[in-house]
Amino acid sequence: MNKKYSIKDIAKLSGVSVATVSRVINDNGRFSEETRKKVQKVIRDTDYHTNFSAKNLRMNKSFSVGILVPDISNYFFANVVQKIEKILFKQGYSTIICNTARDEKKELAYLKMLESKGIDGLIVISGAKAFDISKLKTPQKIPFVCIDREPKDKQNTVFISSDHYQGAVEATNSLFEAGCKFPIIASHSRTSSSSSYRLRGFKDALAKNNITYNKSKNHIVLDSDNITKKLNQFLELEPQIDGIFAINDSIAINVLSALLKIGKSVPKDIKIIGFDNDPQDIHSYPTLSSIKQDTDKIAQVTVDNLINLINHTGITGESITIPVSLIQRESSK
Repeated sequence: MNKKYSIKDIAKLSGVSVATVSRVINDNGRFSEETRKKVQKVIRDTDYHTNFSAKNLRMNKSFSVGILVPDISNYFFANVVQKIEKILFKQGYSTIICNTARDEKKELAYLKMLESKGIDGLIVISGAKAFDISKLKTPQKIPFVCIDREPKDKQNTVFISSDHYQGAVEATNSLFEAGCKFPIIASHSRTSSSSSYRLRGFKDALAKNNITYNKSKNHIVLDSDNITKKLNQFLELEPQIDGIFAINDSIAINVLSALLKIGKSVPKDIKIIGFDNDPQDIHSYPTLSSIKQDTDKIAQVTVDNLINLINHTGITGESITIPVSLIQRESSK
């Protein structure tokens, strides 16, 4: 049977103190790069594994973080979750990813499950309603961070969001700059803080270009059914439309496909731009212009703030806005 090595064995074989080995394992405190490499080599050679159960009891931590996501099939959500998981793993935390499918009962069930598992922190991504952690038995014990979802009590968390408003302004302005005179916005029927900011940005961009927003003339709601029929009927009523800002890339791709089916040329007849910069955008025909969210920064800022809250060094009540960027492709030129 292979020998089970203790942290004392690792310290002795490395020629350093137990405290130094602990600092290297937890990547916390002072030690030289040479010491790090020496200790890590001994750990690899001995196949040493930290006794997490003992460590958890000693530190009163589970080293786990829960992530609530409304739709894991959505590219933006999946991309952010993947990057958050990668950063957390490097810092010694495991993640429990819960796909709520935008179901309030399912979300509450997941929250109670995560609470029972003693998670150290929680990340909440998007959602129609303000997030309310007070539904749990001991809400004050779980530090949490919200991404693109307004918390009910902002004083006890950190709210992180892309600049959805500015992204919508830039997207709409790019249509005007490309020669559009009558742009509209295409959205789904679901509400969220991010979609409301995008709608507001669109309205303000219209106003700055001397157009008064009219819901019946400047806004089309497109859910999954009969998109081509609905869009065609809308264009028959409003034939002057020459630009479309889609509230996300999923809608934009569906609109692009529908326009081609009804005989509209993109971008000659109607220009279109989306939001999220999905990988599919470069494979559409024509390629889709979009607003890019900085998922690397969103993930890093989220983890940094959550870890600080877990370690009682963070500041709550903050709202952090991450800049976005305009990606011009064929569909809006």
